[in-house]
Amino acid sequence: MIPEKFKERMKLLLGGEYEEFLEALEQERYQALRVNPMKMDREEFLRKAPFSLAPVPWEKNGFYYKKEETQSQPGKHPWHEAGVYYIQEPSAMSAVPFLEARPGERILDLCAAPGGKSTQIAAAMRGEGLLICNEIHPARAAILSENIERMGVRNALVLNETPDRLADRFPGFFDRILVDAPCSGEGMFRKNEAAGEEWSPENVQMCAERQREILEYAYQMLRPGGRLCYSTCTFAPAENEGSIGWLLKKHPDMHVLPVPMPEGFAPGHPEWADMEEVEEMEETAGQTSGPEAGSASGPAPGLEHTMRLWPHRLRGEGHFVAVLEKAGETGTKEQSAKQEAEKLPAKRTRRRDGEKGLGEKDYAEFSAFAQENLRVQLSGIYLRFGEQLYLAPEETPVLRGLKVLRPGLHLGTVKKNRFEPSHALALTLKPEDAAHAVSLDTEGRQVKDYLNGLTFPAEGEKGWYLICADGCSLGWGKLAGGIMKNHYPKGLRKNW
Repeated sequence: MIPEKFKERMKLLLGGEYEEFLEALEQERYQALRVNPMKMDREEFLRKAPFSLAPVPWEKNGFYYKKEETQSQPGKHPWHEAGVYYIQEPSAMSAVPFLEARPGERILDLCAAPGGKSTQIAAAMRGEGLLICNEIHPARAAILSENIERMGVRNALVLNETPDRLADRFPGFFDRILVDAPCSGEGMFRKNEAAGEEWSPENVQMCAERQREILEYAYQMLRPGGRLCYSTCTFAPAENEGSIGWLLKKHPDMHVLPVPMPEGFAPGHPEWADMEEVEEMEETAGQTSGPEAGSASGPAPGLEHTMRLWPHRLRGEGHFVAVLEKAGETGTKEQSAKQEAEKLPAKRTRRRDGEKGLGEKDYAEFSAFAQENLRVQLSGIYLRFGEQLYLAPEETPVLRGLKVLRPGLHLGTVKKNRFEPSHALALTLKPEDAAHAVSLDTEGRQVKDYLNGLTFPAEGEKGWYLICADGCSLGWGKLAGGIMKNHYPKGLRKNW
């Protein structure tokens, strides 16, 4: 149910477009997925996919699919379990391309759950550099960690921290920061009925205040010359142009970058930046039309370069995106642009104040396992927590005192005189990375039996095998006596 107060405000804002907008909210939402290039490249996916697909214009790896088809559904296909793609609302894919993440950088996704944007960033980083994915709510942080694992991301840490604690630990640390801010969710009204039921003008204002607090901490963590991308899934001016305008006025060394807008995107409205909710809008409507009402001091410069995604103008939900840059130490945009243009090296020298990691003898069990079972060299910082062994990115800072759910790639469990590999490790590997691999047909019964936790007959040398589907890893099996024992995690098994 769409709240009446929301309708009143949108009618004042949109004028002649209001009826078209309202009609769009009554239509069925669009379904989409985003291909994971670390598992399968775009061209191969298009050749093999058993789904009817159409490209999402603003994300090269994004595709619409039709939910009502009788053929295989993306959420019920072995490729999903293998992390070949992430099912993601099309407009939710819009912000990360503007972040322009690159291999070798230090990047923060500050409000990261459930992980769609984090895994989108990880794909651009190609396993190089440091990606910190943070989520303040513990249950959502756990889901985030699961999605990071499923998509085969090696270079990510998952934290469950507050923005203020992170800002204290990481001043000026990050090259790029994504703030996909918690918001009133107006853009999700046709996707999620609960969003409409929970909406109120008071909640909009509360969200705007929280966003400004988060933006302040993000500003503190961004290096000079760094890029910050801000997004919401709401139409509320207070949470969009209002929050960005607030940041620009507080920090003159931040400016909005003018970026090419994909087809269907619309520019932001500077004149909306200081608008309150419906009551004040109605009071000012007689003096100036709703969209022109603003503060006496005027809007911050550059808000016309922010972007709005309207559901009546494109195939997606409502979204807002702003791309900002922090000026360099000299405070000039020209020098910041130069810093941006100069690509960072693929690998940096490890920070002296970072995690030191284990000595070789402290992960000898894994080394023995790798020598026998792997054909790829893994690099990073080895960390151990009890029996659990992790491989953290080279740039990992000291983690002591932080709430860490995932300190890098979980390699597996160290047991007496042996090592048991993790499911997470399997999902980062390709068939050629393993000494032994078995390929299963995604359309056959055997792959479904494996995902259900069943054993199957197989021939070959005894030991660990990487189980794959269409060249994409699904998990581990262990061959003994002609039977492949199933090591697919019990918690992930389904009734296929």
